[in-house]
Amino acid sequence: MSVAILAFCLAATLVALFNGHTSISTKYPSITPGVSVFLFFFFMAIVGMLEGMQIAFFAVAKLPANERGTSFFGRKTCELLFKGNGENLPGFMIGRQLTVVASFFLVGSITSMNIVPGTGENIFGVSDSAQTFLNYGFQGAVITTILASISWQLAASAFPIAFLNNPVTYILLCVALFLEFTGLCSGAWVLARILKTTLKYQYDEVYIGTPEERASNNHADKAYAGAGFRGYACGSRDALDGPIEQPEADEAA
Repeated sequence: MSVAILAFCLAATLVALFNGHTSISTKYPSITPGVSVFLFFFFMAIVGMLEGMQIAFFAVAKLPANERGTSFFGRKTCELLFKGNGENLPGFMIGRQLTVVASFFLVGSITSMNIVPGTGENIFGVSDSAQTFLNYGFQGAVITTILASISWQLAASAFPIAFLNNPVTYILLCVALFLEFTGLCSGAWVLARILKTTLKYQYDEVYIGTPEERASNNHADKAYAGAGFRGYACGSRDALDGPIEQPEADEAA
């Protein structure tokens, strides 16, 4: 059912784009339908990468430094992300959110229909009431939720190292950190500091130690066979890759 709904939303959106029945076509008539379609998928890919990066970064945050990234760009990404006191990770979250919100606004402008019901131009010949509903833009919300958000998060939770090794990840990380550096959303740091002081929050290492300390005390994160990384207690990898057999040592443990 979900795939069928997604297929209809995509079909309706693409037909509206090619016929010039979207907000972007009205506001910017010089933008051709082909360019509109390209921008639609381009910004969804940007949002998807940023959504996946968020999951991947938090997934590898508890790994020992020598296990973060297995390629040149993977290591460069981790060096930039976790250098110093690790402030680049929350800094990325600020810049990432700013980029995602801006991209969603652009995607919303691209996908929202402006067909006036009763003019005979309804998508697929649907009724006027149905066209009025489509004009609200709910089909864009379905598309972006599935194609530009959740699917990327599921993939990143199962394969975080692959996301880290992608050179686009490093580029988007630099862009997000630059946007945070501008200070446009630095009020988030102030509010977070107030929350930390009020509730007396401490770093995770205070309670559970660093990855190296946990490993030396025989409390290392559970490792999946052949996965090459640790710490995935959720079922996302099982859901995407099927059951994973544990080695005998893990079963004995």
